[in-house]
Amino acid sequence: MGTTVPGGLSYREAQLCMEMIADTGRMASLDIMELNPALDVRNKTAVLAVDLVESLFGKSTLMRKPLSFPDRLVSA
Repeated sequence: MGTTVPGGLSYREAQLCMEMIADTGRMASLDIMELNPALDVRNKTAVLAVDLVESLFGKSTLMRKPLSFPDRLVSA
């Protein structure tokens, strides 16, 4: 979906990260930056941002079992 940054995440990798964060139930806030509507050709960047935010709030593109995370991490 569009041009990627060399060495950066692919769209699917970013989406999976968002889904994994959503699975934790621990997201408390979200800041969205670096979206410039004046430079956004045919709204591509805005659509991508919305897709990723939807995944962050629990929308899953695949039928997958969410990971279960412990309530707190225990250090040894």
